[in-house]
Amino acid sequence: MTPQTLAALAEARAAKRPVVLATRLTDGTQHLLPAPDAPSDLAAAAAQALADDKSGTVKLGDGDWFLHVHNPPLRLIVVGAVHIAQALVPFAAQLGYAVTVVDPRRAFATDERFPNVSVLTDWTDEAVDALAPDTRTAVVTLTHDPKLDDPALDRALRSPAFYIGALGSRKTHAARLKRLRALGHEEASLARIRGPVGLDLEAVTAPEIALSIAAELVAVRRGSPLARKPEERAAA
Repeated sequence: MTPQTLAALAEARAAKRPVVLATRLTDGTQHLLPAPDAPSDLAAAAAQALADDKSGTVKLGDGDWFLHVHNPPLRLIVVGAVHIAQALVPFAAQLGYAVTVVDPRRAFATDERFPNVSVLTDWTDEAVDALAPDTRTAVVTLTHDPKLDDPALDRALRSPAFYIGALGSRKTHAARLKRLRALGHEEASLARIRGPVGLDLEAVTAPEIALSIAAELVAVRRGSPLARKPEERAAA
């Protein structure tokens, strides 16, 4: 590995930017991908490796390449130390997410309610800013309180988080969107919010709602058709 490639790899990892170090096994030629000058077949293979989150060898026209995936860790920021959060945290942990629960209400955000989980009691916008969501971060708001959910959603929408979900009915979500428009968010940005959060499983109980959210996280991350919104399915 050249000093330039090593420095570029270190920079990408520090910035939590997903990259693939591709090495041709026959002669040691290397590319750090994505890169604008990379061969198209190698670029496509690297993109697929990032999506699959899996390193391995691929056969291309110019030889065998080992693709070493350097993905930032999966993270989930849960705003609201509520019953649904208590059910969601174990699901998310089993899916490989490092979970942080955010709630300034100290009566809810306790180690007893969330053992072995990172809990922040900062105000929600400050906490999301400090956590700096990246392309491997999901943000879910569960409090039903605009004073807590809206600041977190505002910050999440200004980040590259791959998933943003908010608990609440369609009526509640419509009012939420109106408030977020007043904060300067345009329709394309607001469309990133999944509200009501979770796949439509007709969930009722806290564990069922948590399951629907965990299922939607998987569907979105893996590009499943189940992740499409109703209007997107109708247009497909």
